[in-house]
Amino acid sequence: MRLTGLIRIAAMLFSLGTAWLFVQTYFNTGWKVVSLRSWLGSESDLPKTQPPRNKCGNKKSCPESTFAFKVSSGAANVVGPSICFENTIIMSGVKNNVGRGLNIALLNGTNGQVMKTDVFDMYSGDIKLLLDFLKAIKSGTIVTVASYDDPATKLNDEARTLFTNLGSRHASKLAFRDNWIFIGAKGLKDKSPYEQHLRNEAAKNKYEGWPEVLEMEGCVPKKMD
Repeated sequence: MRLTGLIRIAAMLFSLGTAWLFVQTYFNTGWKVVSLRSWLGSESDLPKTQPPRNKCGNKKSCPESTFAFKVSSGAANVVGPSICFENTIIMSGVKNNVGRGLNIALLNGTNGQVMKTDVFDMYSGDIKLLLDFLKAIKSGTIVTVASYDDPATKLNDEARTLFTNLGSRHASKLAFRDNWIFIGAKGLKDKSPYEQHLRNEAAKNKYEGWPEVLEMEGCVPKKMD
């Protein structure tokens, strides 16, 4: 009987010791229960699934046969426009390569590479500079335009016709301080679907003397050789 009692006492002590070790392991010394989160690790330690970021931060991804773009006009005469193409900011206020008037980027229609960028002051600049630029554009070139402040005071019929030939529906109507963004191409057989125009109307303007910012994003088809 004594031997049996000793065995029972030893078994009980072993059980108590095991329980104590468990308590020491999963409870802190102040007898505060360790939360499940701290037991498994903090949220920052847990694997996270981040949604993939589309090119230019667009809402939708673009097929392989297209180029991703995002274009925004300037805000009044304070914040410059922005042109992103294939996940690269080509022109913006941060890059310090935009200005009053028409901000234009030329891109290779086959591979999307930037060919040339320039700014044309349409309030007090020389319209001949814009005409020479537009006339030199080669077939298959993608033309991206973003207005800032005033896109139209210096525009003449010849310049408007050149933009119309690139696929614009609104170039012939542009007026003082209108907002305009446009993507066309040299050799385009139809009107471009990538264009927005907002008139400068005192009763509707978001900013005093200027309409609100225009923004457009999407996918431009590549030129097939």
